[in-house]
Amino acid sequence: MLAEGLAVSVQAQTVPPSVAPASSDACNQTAPCITPSTDADVLYELASPTGDATMKQRMRWQVASLRQRLDPENSSVFMVTSWPEHTLSVVDVPRHKQSTMPAPSQNLTPPGHPAMIGTYARLGSSIVAGESCTVWRTKDTDGHANDVCYTSDGLLLQVAQGQQITVRALSVSRSPQPDSVFAIPAGLRQEAPATP
Repeated sequence: MLAEGLAVSVQAQTVPPSVAPASSDACNQTAPCITPSTDADVLYELASPTGDATMKQRMRWQVASLRQRLDPENSSVFMVTSWPEHTLSVVDVPRHKQSTMPAPSQNLTPPGHPAMIGTYARLGSSIVAGESCTVWRTKDTDGHANDVCYTSDGLLLQVAQGQQITVRALSVSRSPQPDSVFAIPAGLRQEAPATP
């Protein structure tokens, strides 16, 4: 997650360099596949931790280049993560500026592989945005229990903490994502990343 827990991102995990490809049904055995194995365009609704505010965010993913773009609703800023380049770029076109920083994780669990870090307990299945997904209980980086629902091809459809749904897919499209979606416009002023 990015942007104070309100941004949906592919969940990167460090993976040993010599990992053999997983079998096609490996994603629902002991852990979910957490990196999409298909190009996708997903619209999410995100709730604040207190549940008193919601926003929408579009996530696009290109599996061939392992790139992701996040577009928060009503914002001129978008984010592009490139795992081969290990970068996260925050782009503000109206202000003609860009900040680039290291990606949240240096490596990515390969598409088609189950998560290799963390513990997952399979709870059952659900339907979210018309898509079937498997519900898993895991813990976030703060140690809080989360119930996450992933499709067999690695799309995150829902996250819940207790009775509070914090992330929910509203629509899912498995359509090819062109390179232009992830292109950073030329001529932007480079700025240092903001620090907390």
